Amino acid sequence: MLNQKSTLALSILVITLGLTACQKSDSKKAEPTVDQSAASQVTDTSMLLQGDTEKVKLTLPECNGNTCPEFSIERLKSNQAFVDETIDQAILDNLDKMLDIAQLSKAKKDADQQQTASQASASEVQANKTPVQQLQERVQPYANSFLEMDKELKTLGASGQITISLSPKILNSDKPLATVVLNTSSYLGGAHGASAQTYFNFDLVSKKQVGLDQIIEANQKAKFEKLAHDAFKTWVIDSKLAESVNEYEQAWKFTLSDNFYLGKQGLILQYGEYDIGPYVVGLPRLIIPYDQLKGVLKSQYFPAEMQVDQPSSSAPVASGKAKS
Repeated sequence: MLNQKSTLALSILVITLGLTACQKSDSKKAEPTVDQSAASQVTDTSMLLQGDTEKVKLTLPECNGNTCPEFSIERLKSNQAFVDETIDQAILDNLDKMLDIAQLSKAKKDADQQQTASQASASEVQANKTPVQQLQERVQPYANSFLEMDKELKTLGASGQITISLSPKILNSDKPLATVVLNTSSYLGGAHGASAQTYFNFDLVSKKQVGLDQIIEANQKAKFEKLAHDAFKTWVIDSKLAESVNEYEQAWKFTLSDNFYLGKQGLILQYGEYDIGPYVVGLPRLIIPYDQLKGVLKSQYFPAEMQVDQPSSSAPVASGKAKS
């Protein structure tokens, strides 16, 4: 009887050891598999515009209260250096325009700029500075002039807050054109402030900025201008700006803007204050639907879904005020 029990125990032990060995062998084989196809798929961002804004840090005095001058500049920091450089230059151009309009002391502004340039030349370290540091040096003289203007206004008894703000934003990051809008606003005294929206369109393949004339088919500029004028007429009537377009154009004649971008519904022409209407109309924009632009707009600038035939629209669309 004892021998039978010993034999049974020995059998159970052998079976247990066998199962354990199998489990270890299986565990060695069950290594995680790697999806080679997924690992090999790397997103190519060279044909995309990606990035965000960064604050340009300037030397400004400490100030508390509702009458403190506000000078705020943001720049674009993206994966496309040529786009960032274009927007940086546009920021400087806008500052020059705004501060000249404000009738600042041009001599002082020029002196500040020359001092900054000479310092940069003497140190010979400009190339080692980041783009935001380079822009900061070029913007600081404008900030100094802005602060001088604030002092002059307060000396004359003005109690309001003067402001300047510039900030870019990516609107479209992909084909057919990458688009950045530069929003600007200012109040430098007077009855009201000023604002603008300027659009910059880029071909990421050629690494160049694209203008309105470059996206219109050859010999179709006149037809495009007629479509834009029709959109203007619709805007005048829909906005109830006058009893008739002829009456309205006696004061505000139509002009063709070259400030544009490709929207979801059509090509959008952006206008500034006082371009085609009084201050009260804000920043007008006219929309020309894509289906009206067949044969006028170059084919590569239509949305993908417009590659198939679509019925023509009966009337152009127009909008009275711009949106951020």
